[in-house]
Amino acid sequence: MKKSRVLLTAATSATAVFVLSSPAFAHVTVQPDGEAAKGGYATIGFKVPNERDDAATTKLEVTFPTEHPLASVLPQPVPGWKAKVTKSKLDKPIEVHGNKITEAVTKVTWTAEGKGVEPGFFQRFPVSVGQLPENSDQLVFKALQTYSNKEVVRWIEAPVEGGEEPQYPAPVLALSAAEEGHHGGTGGDAKDAEGSEEKEAEAEKGEKDAGHGHEDGAKDEASSSHDSDTTARVLGIAGIAVGAAGVAFGVLAGRRAAGSGTKS
Repeated sequence: MKKSRVLLTAATSATAVFVLSSPAFAHVTVQPDGEAAKGGYATIGFKVPNERDDAATTKLEVTFPTEHPLASVLPQPVPGWKAKVTKSKLDKPIEVHGNKITEAVTKVTWTAEGKGVEPGFFQRFPVSVGQLPENSDQLVFKALQTYSNKEVVRWIEAPVEGGEEPQYPAPVLALSAAEEGHHGGTGGDAKDAEGSEEKEAEAEKGEKDAGHGHEDGAKDEASSSHDSDTTARVLGIAGIAVGAAGVAFGVLAGRRAAGSGTKS
């Protein structure tokens, strides 16, 4: 009897631990596609698992950090969901690529147009963001997950360095070191731009070379045509001269022959 009570107590404790810790295993998270480099741009995705057996996730609200405002936030269309972007005025304007920005995106809300995220499934919501801050190692977002039974789970607890993970942790995006040679964008963007400029320069040079080639060819053709024409004229004049000389020689020979016959 005592042994049974011990086993029952252990099982109850284990169940309680699982229930209390379950949010930490299936919470809303954010991860970049590749890397999210400081000072650059990146595509990030909010992963939303459904942790209820009797309800579907029908709405997701993500609040963006105001201490590090992002001037560019572009949600990727997700089938079956409608995205709404909310902008707010900044207390302190920021400068991006030489332009002064007075407002930034503070929230993106996705609302299901169908069944939403059903039990046993998850949904990813991609967003293109930038310019990422250069003076921070991470960005903390806050997310509200709404279920079809009107329950709202608030993933808003910021993690504390060195502390335990909160029961309802907020999504955290880790930022990597800025890539070399970045100027207001990721190294890849800078390289692509540079490569594009080089290709345009090469194409322009090729067109110029082709133009010079056509000009040179036209000049050579004109010169050749001129030389041929001159040669033809010289040969024609020479032929006429030879012909005239032949005629004169024939007339003279005929006269001589006629004179010789008269004397006889």
